[in-house]
Amino acid sequence: MHHIVEQVTERIQQRSRESRQHYLQHIAQAASEGPLRHQLSCTNLAHNYAAASDDDKLILKASHAAANIGIISAYNDVLSAHAPYVDYPQQLKQALAQAGHVGQMAGGVPAMCDGVTQGQTGMELSLFSRDTIALSTAVALSHQVFDGMLLLGICDKIVPGLLMAALRFGHLPAVFVPAGPMPSGISNAEKAKTRQRHAAGEVDDSALLDSEMRSYHSAGTCTFYGTANSNQMLVEIMGLQLPGASFVNPSDPLRQPLTAAAAHCVAEHTALGGDYLPIGHIVDERVMVNAMVGLLATGGSTNHSIHLLAIAQMAGIQLTWQDLADLSSVVPLLTRIYPNGDDDINAFQASGGMPLLMQELAQAGLLHTEVNTILGRGLAPYFREPYLQQGQLSYRLAVTESLDLSVQAPVHAPFMREGGMKLLQGPLGEAVMKVSAVPDDRWVVQAPARVFEDQQQVLAAYKAGELNRDVVVVLRFQGPRANGMPELHQLTPALANLQQAGHRVALVTDGRLSGASGKVPAAIHVSPEAWAGGGIARIQDGDLLCVDAHRGTLTVRVDNFEQRPLAPRPTASSMGVGRELFDIFRERTSAANAGAVSIGWREQHEP
Repeated sequence: MHHIVEQVTERIQQRSRESRQHYLQHIAQAASEGPLRHQLSCTNLAHNYAAASDDDKLILKASHAAANIGIISAYNDVLSAHAPYVDYPQQLKQALAQAGHVGQMAGGVPAMCDGVTQGQTGMELSLFSRDTIALSTAVALSHQVFDGMLLLGICDKIVPGLLMAALRFGHLPAVFVPAGPMPSGISNAEKAKTRQRHAAGEVDDSALLDSEMRSYHSAGTCTFYGTANSNQMLVEIMGLQLPGASFVNPSDPLRQPLTAAAAHCVAEHTALGGDYLPIGHIVDERVMVNAMVGLLATGGSTNHSIHLLAIAQMAGIQLTWQDLADLSSVVPLLTRIYPNGDDDINAFQASGGMPLLMQELAQAGLLHTEVNTILGRGLAPYFREPYLQQGQLSYRLAVTESLDLSVQAPVHAPFMREGGMKLLQGPLGEAVMKVSAVPDDRWVVQAPARVFEDQQQVLAAYKAGELNRDVVVVLRFQGPRANGMPELHQLTPALANLQQAGHRVALVTDGRLSGASGKVPAAIHVSPEAWAGGGIARIQDGDLLCVDAHRGTLTVRVDNFEQRPLAPRPTASSMGVGRELFDIFRERTSAANAGAVSIGWREQHEP
């Protein structure tokens, strides 16, 4: 193991010793009670069995060796990635029945598309939808009639929310079931160029819509490397879904056999058999380090600098942004997938995909390989790739060298010697900067600030020509306690145009950018946020700010800055689109650098 990876892992283990022990005791107590459906009253069980088929009723009544697997789905027609899930429950039930088990649709969870809500009021519910999904998953599992769970989710907040809840039921085995990315549409470079031309007023809405629809054109995950595909990389590198399953297209003949194999896998690890392996015994400190390493090596979504902290908390593990930063200093960037490059996730899959990536990282001592996965002990099965042999799912040795060096590089010749994210610190607090897509001559920007409190104000100033200069755009009161921390990806084309015109441009915000954030340097997730009295609330127009990713600093060159009064909180309404129903989330949420968690986090934070 690389000594820095070892040091970070040991530090997390030491920091988490008490909370992790408490968690393991919690799931051990649940496991000691045995499968709870066998202890429920006859009336309880009759309600559970009432709508089952006669065959399933017979199995559930007569066999204490047959598993009842709960299926939790985020299916809806709005998310292209989730549309293929429409018939997955039936596929999974059939696969379980063939092995003598039962599958029940335990519950559906909400799943919003950030692509639909970008720049709209509904985006203020996006981050909190993660915790809502966790709550919904807990409700589905609260019937206590299940011996394991199959989790159907792919996109932004859905996978983190499902995983957060699954870990609170950590005495049960769990397997994630993906559906795969859509085939490639127009090039991402062409799409981005049209967006920038639209922001500059050079093409109309009709041309923009045509471009977008040629990019997002079918069922499946969006093909850029945003949060959704980062999710898939993470659950695979964490050993929570089948090897090589993440990026197989929905229409590929492999897809259905992989789905059936996921059902068989979870049934093999219930407490009813001799190979009990619950999710709480898989996700430990080493697995969370593997997740961070994978995120950095692929230049993944900045949203996971928040989500990974929240996920870890649910398993009694305490991560910090400093852990990410220290790992980033030694984990090389091995992929170029849009927005970090020109090609998409299908090109990554064709270049060698996850098996090759994990081989490279393991051989360099950057992954813990002796960890539990849904297949048992060790990561070795994840260095193989799935294929069909006479119509049956099989695995074989994967390629050991990249088939496209412009998309996936070896450790000895990476795209960058350091990982894709940087931690910035200074009088404004802490912030995260994604550098994998930013040219290194843009890693340092020093310029006067222009302060805004709404992204529409930024766009209006851009259209009026007020930002045609070197500028650090400061957009505050966008944190989780202020308005739910919406993504601000709508700003990217305008800021990219300013940069392309030759100006030194950066963004500083307590809000989020999309997982597709690109080539404009952006210090995001500033903590403490303005609403909580963070230093970002003291910045005034004209202050000289310096964003420096090389040094890891975020500074303001103003005398007596900390003695300045805070800007007053804005009085914008939180009514409409259901936002008023989420007041309790905004009031309770932790800071972004603590996972922005609004549920179940008191146990981790109170003395």
